[in-house]
Amino acid sequence: MAFAFIALWLIANAASLCAASKGKAPDSVQVPRLDLEGGRQLLFERAFSSQLEVEGKKKFWSRVIDVIAGEAEHHSMLSPYGVVTDSHGRVLVSDPGASGIHIFDFAQQKYKFASRDKEDGGMLRPQCIAVDASDNIYATDSESGKIFVFDSSGKFNRVIGSSKHGEGYFKRPTGIAVDSQGKHIFVTDTLRNQVFVLDMDGTVLRKIGKNGKGDGEFNFPTELRINGDELIVVDAMNFRIQVLDLAGNFKYSIGNIGDGIGGIFRPKGVAIDSEGHLYIVDGMSGMVQVFDRTGQLLYYFGKKGTALGEFQLPAGIFIDREDRVYVVDSYNRRVQVFHYLAHRNIEGARQ
Repeated sequence: MAFAFIALWLIANAASLCAASKGKAPDSVQVPRLDLEGGRQLLFERAFSSQLEVEGKKKFWSRVIDVIAGEAEHHSMLSPYGVVTDSHGRVLVSDPGASGIHIFDFAQQKYKFASRDKEDGGMLRPQCIAVDASDNIYATDSESGKIFVFDSSGKFNRVIGSSKHGEGYFKRPTGIAVDSQGKHIFVTDTLRNQVFVLDMDGTVLRKIGKNGKGDGEFNFPTELRINGDELIVVDAMNFRIQVLDLAGNFKYSIGNIGDGIGGIFRPKGVAIDSEGHLYIVDGMSGMVQVFDRTGQLLYYFGKKGTALGEFQLPAGIFIDREDRVYVVDSYNRRVQVFHYLAHRNIEGARQ
């Protein structure tokens, strides 16, 4: 009887299923493009927000099962914050609203959600995220005061910074960066106004900085990024980016307070492209501003809004080895991807 029912249902709904498999041609959209000095370009590539966008269109029989048994639940971004890519090109997005990490593998059309049950002293509000040379995943949890570590498959591995009673060692861990070659983990403790340097087991080796406005001093430091032998720190309430060496010695800083173009008011994420330019996300203005190492503004993109190329409360940013720029568009619940075509890439394309 069951087979007969399914056969009758398929006959009755064959037309709609076939139409769905072909899909509807997407409406044309205007996407941002910036033509920059020296033939450089910044191109919009895509935006994504959920598990459905990585797994591709379902096959015919999968849709049949969904109609009969009900469609399975899928994960979507709720309040994404940090972003990074690993050596396989997977995109990892921390999501405090979902208490976990979205792992998007577009090449393999696979998705995984990494988390740790709250009942087991688990992850509450993951903030920033980093990977090491083996693609292990490190996420700061600003609420529990801990760092959660997952292996490359997204399986929970261990916790760093948990006391014997289960309490977190850090007051508010935010930024995190892993120096796999030097075997160090760098973590900002925003409420302590310091950068903690740990070994790979999580033992605190030393602390960098103190509260203040001077060189190497911080006022609510947040995001971190390692670029070669440099440690880049978002010094949020000093409205600047500080660049240190990996020993913690001050090198230089960029940025001045201001809520207009060229000013820094609510700095969030920071990233570096292949030409050494610094990309700074400003959460208040909804812009990404790009500076050279002298602090000169080169260009900017974005504004407040919901269209492609626009942001609402943008947060994390990451630039991969191909100069793809991933911006977490937090309030719009998505990640937007741009491609910076540097001078070297333009020249290579012409040859």
